Amino acid sequence: MDRNLPRKSSYRSASSSSSRSSTSYSNRRYGANPARYSGQNPARTHDHRSRSVSEGDRESRMESPIGQLEGEHEVKDCFDAQSIVGTCPFMCPEKERNQREQLRDLAVFERLDGNPRRTSSSLAVKKFCRTISTKDVQASDLRPLPVLEDTLNYLMKLLDSSDHPFEVVHDFIFDRTRSIRQDLSMQNIFSDRVIWMYEKMVKFHVISHYKLRRCKGDCSIISSIHHLNKEQLTKCLASLYNLYEVNRSSESIHANEAEFRSLFHCRANPCLCGFRVYLLLLSSQKK
Repeated sequence: MDRNLPRKSSYRSASSSSSRSSTSYSNRRYGANPARYSGQNPARTHDHRSRSVSEGDRESRMESPIGQLEGEHEVKDCFDAQSIVGTCPFMCPEKERNQREQLRDLAVFERLDGNPRRTSSSLAVKKFCRTISTKDVQASDLRPLPVLEDTLNYLMKLLDSSDHPFEVVHDFIFDRTRSIRQDLSMQNIFSDRVIWMYEKMVKFHVISHYKLRRCKGDCSIISSIHHLNKEQLTKCLASLYNLYEVNRSSESIHANEAEFRSLFHCRANPCLCGFRVYLLLLSSQKK
């Protein structure tokens, strides 16, 4: 695989939600006070100075092999990656959290005691947003790698939530994992630890592919969500394969590389795809 990725020079503006159709679904059904969702804050505070550039993690500020390939953000302005190292210690920057409280822009999983105007650092998760100008990005807007890892683990625990329809659960995780990939890309972090994160996100999209087929909601909405999920699965796989190559130090392969390489070939075969989903479901339950 070619390690030299194409550069992009424009930025598309769009809403920060994962999909208009799926978001409208969740808004219609959960516009009122939902049942309380409680959770502990997995985002630990870290000293960004000691984590800025770690040789062990290979977090050198180079051209990122992810993000650009996925189209998560296309940069308008000249971007000096070495100048930005995330310092946000929470799953969601405090500024965004306060703004979304005022706008009542809180997902059902982020509401404190079901109140659409209140959240907390242990519930709010940064939203994905296409409309970003690099000159406006501050270190406090970006989460460092340890916080991103904790945020992803928090989101993956919600995947088995039975308090809400899967469409609602999927819509939330779909958007917030895109935000994680965006933060990784904007900081040009692509160490071995990022491979593990991408593998988890690929699993999310594969399992969602299976579960969305069994949803009983509005057919047109489910179809749209299913299409967007497949689109992001393809992009995540492409970035994951590129990460394997970038982090390859010898002829050996990554521990899970064969498993995830097989997903690419299974996509065209429904029978094989169903079998792979079954195996992924089993492996997810064991962890």
